[in-house]
Amino acid sequence: MWNALIRDEAGFVVSAELVLVATILVIGLIVGMSEVQHAVVQELNDVSDAIGSLNQSYLFTGFVKQKGGRGGVAAFTAGSAFIDTADECDNNQCSIACMSPTPEGPKF
Repeated sequence: MWNALIRDEAGFVVSAELVLVATILVIGLIVGMSEVQHAVVQELNDVSDAIGSLNQSYLFTGFVKQKGGRGGVAAFTAGSAFIDTADECDNNQCSIACMSPTPEGPKF
């Protein structure tokens, strides 16, 4: 029985095929996950562009309530305004600059 087990090669082809299929599947999963990562980053970039393009300017006027017949001021509220200007990184305008490599300092 031991000699028959040693000479039996029926499972060898199945094992080799299994290793080959598993290797191809792992390589395909790595490439697929990389593409998913790129797609998610692109969509998040689109969301950030949409948020960056929102105009947050506002303006409201104040009011004055005059007193009845005496000509004084009963109530007063000042107005306010804010003008939204384009930020540096709105709508994907940031430039990423890499610094040149610097040598390590002395080790103590």
